[in-house]
Amino acid sequence: MTPAINKALPEFEAQATGRVKFTPAAFLGRIVVLFFYPKDNTPGCTTEAMQFRDHHKEFTKAGAVLFGVSRDNMASHDKFKQGLELPFELIADTEEKLCHMFGVVKNKIMYGKKVKGIERSTFLIDASGVLRAEWRGLKVAGHVDEVLKAVKALKKTG
Repeated sequence: MTPAINKALPEFEAQATGRVKFTPAAFLGRIVVLFFYPKDNTPGCTTEAMQFRDHHKEFTKAGAVLFGVSRDNMASHDKFKQGLELPFELIADTEEKLCHMFGVVKNKIMYGKKVKGIERSTFLIDASGVLRAEWRGLKVAGHVDEVLKAVKALKKTG
């Protein structure tokens, strides 16, 4: 079941760095930002992760918890997290369960070949577990500021 705007997230479980088990129920009462990115240690993904890192305190102050999601395994995530000193956890979606659930697996052209890849996307879930906003196929520049603005607006109404 694909999550829909203004509907509660379906229940699921995902493993994250720091031995964190992510389930929507476990984070009720907090705003959750799930950002899907193609691959650890690639230029765009590194920039995006660093921007979320640099604004982490503001997200926390606004009552939000951040999770990065990609198909990379836990070892890759641990290295990526450590190397960039990321203050949030990364979900290892190696079986693409979350990627398919959120509909972020897309056909892409890389070096002239068709490949399946992750479309850079972010989802904003409110404190009651309801999906409130989504950004799909986004560009890194200015995105984190936009998400932070949406989190702050949500905190005011929530």
